[in-house]
Amino acid sequence: METVIGVYDWERLVRQRLELDLELETDIRAAAQDDDLRHTLDYAAICERLTRYAEDNAHGLVETFAERVAALLIAEFGIRRLRLGVRKPGAVANARAVGVRIEREAN
Repeated sequence: METVIGVYDWERLVRQRLELDLELETDIRAAAQDDDLRHTLDYAAICERLTRYAEDNAHGLVETFAERVAALLIAEFGIRRLRLGVRKPGAVANARAVGVRIEREAN
């Protein structure tokens, strides 16, 4: 996905690519029993929501983006616990990407 992210002035003027890696924890037993999408996480809806969030919001730090995305997923999709990796390719010379990995859970 692309978003405005970065602390340098030039970064505030362009969209940059972020790559997300998500592991989402929820109770899947009802979905598995009924083979019914209504009882589990709709990955397409989650991806669409995250894309919209990235397009509509700007952040200075990858860390801020990660925390806000984690909070959004927990609040809007009822996720119990998640692991989220956010990578910013090409952000630093001599590195393929930089980023963070966080784990959060619902209160």
